[in-house]
Amino acid sequence: MLIPEEELLKKIQEMGRQISEDYAGKELLIVCVLRGGVFFACELAKHITVPVRMDFMCVSSYEDGTESLGRVKILKDLDENLEGRHVLIAEDIVDSGNTLNKLMKVLEVRRPASLKLCTMLDKPERRTADIDVDYTCFEIPDEFVVGYGLDYAQKYRNLPYIGVLDLDEDN
Repeated sequence: MLIPEEELLKKIQEMGRQISEDYAGKELLIVCVLRGGVFFACELAKHITVPVRMDFMCVSSYEDGTESLGRVKILKDLDENLEGRHVLIAEDIVDSGNTLNKLMKVLEVRRPASLKLCTMLDKPERRTADIDVDYTCFEIPDEFVVGYGLDYAQKYRNLPYIGVLDLDEDN
């Protein structure tokens, strides 16, 4: 276990308070990056006090492996129009940043009033793309992690904590 559930919930609550302060007087559109981000985005939304709308986008770059393939496919696009809206992307983990770098460019073209990124977990030492993370719950070491929405080949998402996956063991 890397991060217990209690620590996760405490940090997400703190992030919600900070976002509420930063967006005071504004409506916020949270764009949840599926599938892993849904646990984080839903918990975060509960702790934001400004009006919140949510939309969901599914992108893929991992398929069933542990390394990003460098290609990004949009599997499900947004239903909401972003033009003139304050948009916050909620992502489970920022690793290389390649997927989010491409996703941010796709969304910037849609002319939001603002576009920021929040993440539950950040691995800055793995960053290969130039991307700014505006809100981070935890910086973590370069380990393959699962739980609280994060998966390995669609397994382990439902763990209520963040754990390090030992890829040498029989999964």
